[in-house]
Amino acid sequence: MMPDLFEQESNMSNKLLGAAAMAALILAVQPASAAKMGGCSGENLTKTESMIEAMADGEGKMAAQKEMAQAQDAMLSGKMGACAAHLSKAMHVGMMK
Repeated sequence: MMPDLFEQESNMSNKLLGAAAMAALILAVQPASAAKMGGCSGENLTKTESMIEAMADGEGKMAAQKEMAQAQDAMLSGKMGACAAHLSKAMHVGMMK
């Protein structure tokens, strides 16, 4: 009876370890795919920056400029997922206000 108990615990541990590995893999790949979809590129940064420059002065423009600065910092640091997220926020703030 003892070997069966140890086999069940070992099997459960292997399943948990496998699930943790899959979750880590998904989280590692997700930011890279977000960068591709969000288009964190020099071209998109330039387009968004031009849109923000054309905005009237106010809270919306300041918020969009702050997001653009964070997107540029993230891009220079190689954090493409964060860059795409900040670029997307800057675009949405610019369109809303």
